[in-house]
Amino acid sequence: MAFTYFFRDLHTLELICNHAIPELWSKPTIKIWDAGCAMGPEPYTLAMLLRERLDQGGFERVKIQATDIDGSDLFDQIICQAEYPREQVQRIPAEIFEKYFIKVENRDFYRLNDEIRGAVSFQKHNLLTLRSIGNDFGLIVCKNVLLHFNEQERIDVLRMFHDSLMDGGYLAMEQTQKLPAELADQFEAVVSNAQIYQKRCQ
Repeated sequence: MAFTYFFRDLHTLELICNHAIPELWSKPTIKIWDAGCAMGPEPYTLAMLLRERLDQGGFERVKIQATDIDGSDLFDQIICQAEYPREQVQRIPAEIFEKYFIKVENRDFYRLNDEIRGAVSFQKHNLLTLRSIGNDFGLIVCKNVLLHFNEQERIDVLRMFHDSLMDGGYLAMEQTQKLPAELADQFEAVVSNAQIYQKRCQ
């Protein structure tokens, strides 16, 4: 399970929201796949950022499917319940924290509210099976996993992501992970200061 924390790489996440959401707004459902979600801070952060930008009706159309290979009890005990200890939520901006988190009674834990929790679903999944969890995603975020794969594995996984995206869908990766040359004709860079790409229409 990769290490991550709430609001990590906020620059990239905000760029994703600014570029992808206006394009996806017309879709009946805004389908997002967060691949390699670790303990859940990234998909929940994305959900909070989207809620800040969308009205209630718009946010109800957001469906984030988060996956990770981890098989420990933490996946069910912490991620799905969206309960995190104080030290893991301290760096969250105060106005966001106060709006979306609730103190857990008799424990030094904080739980995300039902609206944010309801936008995110989790499942265990191994990217190296190259079996997608679905299709027609408007956005795929994979920011903590690809660096652990060799070059051919990265290419194969990114091809699977390409096939899982709708035409014009978006892919966001870790800043250090450049798009392999083998896939340059399948994606178009969206910005120059982050690894965000748009699938070229067929």
